[in-house]
Amino acid sequence: MRRKASIIENIDLLTVVLFASMVVLGWLNIYASVYDPSTAFGSLSQGLFDLSNNAGKQLIFVGIAIAVAIVILVIDDKMFDSLAYPIWGFFVLLLILVLLFAREVNGARSWIEIGAFRFQPAEFMKFATALALAKYVSQPSFKMNSLKDITMVGLFIGVPAVLIILQGDTGTALVFTVFILVMFREGMSAFPLIVGVITAVIFLLALLVKEHIYLWAGVEIIAGLVVLFGKKSFKRIALVLITSALVIGMFESVDYAFTNWLKPHQQNRIMVLLNPNVDPLGVGWNVTQSKIAIGSGGVSGKGFLQGTQTTFDFVPEQSTDFIFCTIGEEHGWVGSLMLISLFITLLLRLIYLAERQKWKFVRIYGYSVVSILFFHFSVNIGMIIGLFPVIGIPLPMFSYGGSSLLSFTILLFIFLSLDANRMMRLEH
Repeated sequence: MRRKASIIENIDLLTVVLFASMVVLGWLNIYASVYDPSTAFGSLSQGLFDLSNNAGKQLIFVGIAIAVAIVILVIDDKMFDSLAYPIWGFFVLLLILVLLFAREVNGARSWIEIGAFRFQPAEFMKFATALALAKYVSQPSFKMNSLKDITMVGLFIGVPAVLIILQGDTGTALVFTVFILVMFREGMSAFPLIVGVITAVIFLLALLVKEHIYLWAGVEIIAGLVVLFGKKSFKRIALVLITSALVIGMFESVDYAFTNWLKPHQQNRIMVLLNPNVDPLGVGWNVTQSKIAIGSGGVSGKGFLQGTQTTFDFVPEQSTDFIFCTIGEEHGWVGSLMLISLFITLLLRLIYLAERQKWKFVRIYGYSVVSILFFHFSVNIGMIIGLFPVIGIPLPMFSYGGSSLLSFTILLFIFLSLDANRMMRLEH
């Protein structure tokens, strides 16, 4: 009883309120995204609870999520530390089973189906990897400059990412790259992060200016030599020359990688990012219509259930990956700002909770939660407004989907449970 009372007293209510607000707002906007005035029920409440549409189904998922959150808060939080590796191994096994036996849907093998029940193990792999990473990095013997330790970290992150890529779900696999932010917080050099960003920029530049490869490379070499030659440092000049050679090599290999490594739909998404008008009625339709929907909302929006782009299904996947379009159209700039403010407040609060932890395991896990939510939030909105390619990333707590909602609930409430028991650990 003492522990249950402690959980109630110490759980961070602000985070719970933010989470609950997002879930409720998400449920309402899912209904708005599938609302059809020609077949609508006589009242809003009837439509919201109709199990034949996504809003009614999402309500069932919300009920399950609440039950799961309560279970997480009730059980002993030490279990998450002691079972971190088995949990990771269990979900890796599920990913392998999905790869071997799942049927292909829209070009990907991602779902385990048992009768009418189905779920996506890749979504749950995120919190499993966060637990395993926190367990390993929090060991007193862990050293950031140890090849063995960095290799193990790479395996914990890379194995599930590769399995998910093999399933054909590149978007979800990209989420695992954000664990580098967690390692950066724990003292890793910023060099890998900088290299990753520069590589992505060079890749996009090469697609944009590939006919001027040598001109760009020559300018870069000359500029580097002019800046560094005056210092008469052989090492500095050699570094510029080696870097320039690598850049030229990357420029030369981009076309090959783009053509042979990426699937046609992935190539199309990148081309739409670089040129939104490349095929507005074909591959660019989603992004074009999402921009129209958001722009048509103006400052205050058209009103709840009044969105024309949404009502007439101009935006595909509008209850899942493109749910932000419904918010932008029906609630305008004000509603969009409120949604963004909710996410920023939640992320800042979670950073505060992570930083106050005395147990390294909880801090690392907390930053994993922050990183995963930040990736989903920023990439989802970015791809809808044309800043990122469309990669199938749901908006946490807003997008329709049981696996998505449950995975984010588990991810968040494990951290809230660990944080709520912080005072009890200090007392002992």
